Amino acid sequence: MRVLMLKQKMMVAVVLSLTAGCAVQPTGPGDAADQRGNVPEAVIAMAAPDQDVATARLVPEDGCYWYEHSGPVETTLLPLRTANGNPICVAREV
Repeated sequence: MRVLMLKQKMMVAVVLSLTAGCAVQPTGPGDAADQRGNVPEAVIAMAAPDQDVATARLVPEDGCYWYEHSGPVETTLLPLRTANGNPICVAREV
């Protein structure tokens, strides 16, 4: 019985040590446009009220500004919108 418990403990230790290397490592400060709070004054002026522009950032994948909404359960990125409800995005190069 004791041998079985020892084997189980060893298996748990091995699994934990192997999966510890699977965590996503932070890449450090990324592109300046992707950093939180780096939003031009013109974008802040266009943003509708009740959006946390202090957490806004430009997402390079879609070229739009997003902000962090802190809900009761989780924090979610939402598109930064104008008072009319349109998303605020940068002009795309052709």
